[in-house]
Amino acid sequence: MTAAQADHAGARSDIREFPEGFKLDTPRVEDGAAIWRIARDSKALDLNSSYSYLLWCRDFAATSVVARDTEGEPAAFITGYLRPERPETLVVWQVAVDDAHRGQGLAAALLDGLTARARDELGVRFVETTVTPDNTASNRLFASFAERHSVPLKSEVLFDAGLFPEQGHEPEVLHLIGPFEPPARTGHS
Repeated sequence: MTAAQADHAGARSDIREFPEGFKLDTPRVEDGAAIWRIARDSKALDLNSSYSYLLWCRDFAATSVVARDTEGEPAAFITGYLRPERPETLVVWQVAVDDAHRGQGLAAALLDGLTARARDELGVRFVETTVTPDNTASNRLFASFAERHSVPLKSEVLFDAGLFPEQGHEPEVLHLIGPFEPPARTGHS
C-alpha cells in the first residue's frame, strides 16, 4: 500500500483504525516462515506446508496482508485470493494473530485494510470465507466485519464433515459477505 493509499484508507469511515505500533503491509516472500509459525502456533488453523506460505507470499501478496510490529516483523496475517470464476470475490483463506499480540484488534484492522485495498485496487465487492462452527473468534470476526460495514452476511455449509479424509474435521461453513459498494471513481474517464 502506498503512502497515499494508506492516507486514503485512514480517512475512510468504514475502516477500523490500525492499532498503534503496527503497520499494515503487503507480505513478502521472506515473511513466509514467520507467517507459517504464526499459523502453526495458533492451534486453530489447518496448517499448510511451509512451502505453501512462501508461495502465498509470492503469488497472492496482492490479496493478502500482514501487520508488522515495531521491528518490522509479521505479528498477524491474512491470506486471501480472488475466486477465478468470480473475480469480484475475495476469499479469505486464513487469519491469524501471534499469541503475544492478540486482543489488540489486529485481525479486524487487517480485514478492514485488506478489503478496502481489494475494493479500491481490484474491484472486489464480496468477501467469502469458511469457518468451522467451533471457531468462535473467527465467527465473531466476520459477523462484526459485516455489521461494521453494513453489508449482508449469509452462511451455509460449503463442505460437510464427511468430505474430509481425516476423522473429526468439522464442516466448513461458508460466509458470504457483501455486496460492498463499488469504489468511487475519480479522475477522467
